[in-house]
Amino acid sequence: MELFIGPESHQPFDSDGTIPSNHLHNFEHSSISITFFVYAAFAVLLDRIGPAAQYGLTQFLGALAFGQQLFLFHLHSADHMGVEGQYHFLLQIVIVVSLATTLMGIGLPESFMVSFVRSASITFQGVWFVVMGYALWTPSLIPKGCSLALEEGHQVVRCHGEEALHRAKSLVNIQFSWLLIAITIFVISFYLVLVRFYGEKVEYSMLTKEHLLCEESDDVESQKGGKVGERKSFMEIGRGSVPNDMER
Repeated sequence: MELFIGPESHQPFDSDGTIPSNHLHNFEHSSISITFFVYAAFAVLLDRIGPAAQYGLTQFLGALAFGQQLFLFHLHSADHMGVEGQYHFLLQIVIVVSLATTLMGIGLPESFMVSFVRSASITFQGVWFVVMGYALWTPSLIPKGCSLALEEGHQVVRCHGEEALHRAKSLVNIQFSWLLIAITIFVISFYLVLVRFYGEKVEYSMLTKEHLLCEESDDVESQKGGKVGERKSFMEIGRGSVPNDMER
């Protein structure tokens, strides 16, 4: 979408078939999206096939997607020194957490804390992307001493002087800190609410096809056992009533 809807010509290439410099970041963002689409597609395929290494391969593909994301944001073609660069730098910290916990999940598939921290970091990424979208391209939210400037066909935040730039980066750091506190409060509160409703007895485990099939077979057997039990009790009642009739 970013490659074909954003450009005025609705295609990302130059007239001679090369990639123009002002579209480099579009290709970088699209490469990240494609990697996550590949992860999602293979995750669905592995879930349908159900091989023995399903969980490990799914986690490996997720780690590959986060690694690609970290690589492209670290070597982003956009400005690394300005306000946008500060947002990208702090984003990389969260991506490292997502990458590390995904790799840890391969060796610790039943660890609740690994999955919990990974989920929290992915939530943090999503919220931080929304904050970046509003803070970097909404004129009323641009820090004092900075403004939007058109460079290579894109609007970027430029600060007038070192003092304004330092202040703007400090505000970004404060935003990140406040958001970290808010996400922490949210995920812990959400966990406590679930514990209150479902109790501490619920254990974390992987949901696989084999697990579902076992549960279904257990349910069928319990139903059959219930019917057999009902028949036995009925027969016992019948047998118990025979002597009474004979006496009469």
